Amino acid sequence: MNCIIVDDEPLARAEMRSLINETSKVEILGEFSNAPSALDFLKTNEVDLIFLDIEMPMVTGLEFAEMLPKKSLIIFTTAYSQYALKSYELEAVDYLLKPIDAKRLEKAIEKAILYTELLSKDTVKNTVESNTADFLFIKADRRFYKISFSDIKFIEGLKDYVVIHTRQQKLITAMNLKTIHQKISWNTFLRVSKSYVVNLDFIDSFDNHNIYIDEFEIPIGEVYRSDFFTNYAGGTLNSEG
Repeated sequence: MNCIIVDDEPLARAEMRSLINETSKVEILGEFSNAPSALDFLKTNEVDLIFLDIEMPMVTGLEFAEMLPKKSLIIFTTAYSQYALKSYELEAVDYLLKPIDAKRLEKAIEKAILYTELLSKDTVKNTVESNTADFLFIKADRRFYKISFSDIKFIEGLKDYVVIHTRQQKLITAMNLKTIHQKISWNTFLRVSKSYVVNLDFIDSFDNHNIYIDEFEIPIGEVYRSDFFTNYAGGTLNSEG
């Protein structure tokens, strides 16, 4: 996997370069101090992953992300936590707060590598063939996978696809999040943001902003916040702030 770094601060770029080189899993193709120069580079170069700062002059990282093709994978890097939810609405792979922790970066890179594999030519042909009251059949790699609703931990929107996270595996299929949510009839599945549907039975913990399932941190969208606290927490907890 290759990547570029886009950040207007030289010290931040140097730190990111050093951290990425330590992982030895990603090749850095270039570094850019602003979005326009990075966009020019992307016109003639294939880039798998973009480490993207948010607060930059001329064009912000959020604005730049909206210009990128669907296939581009983005990991936002910023000192400001208030952009987290917006970054996931733009279907970023991850969101890293500065100063960036090396282990947290490695986890984000592994996630990007996984999604690159899932989005490969062979796997994007996966399709939901049928569904019943209790399970889905997903066709993948010339096989039919029976996915029981009770095994689905959460479903994540990724570009034009959804990633189904189960107890045993992750499967990707060409379908939007709304459509697959409608195919799952169980009332334990709740839409909690633009990019996530969760199985309430698998929630380990939550706070006012995030849901935690295993090692995954899932943001709660503003539009969905009231519904989550009413349906899961019985409306008894403070969902403000």
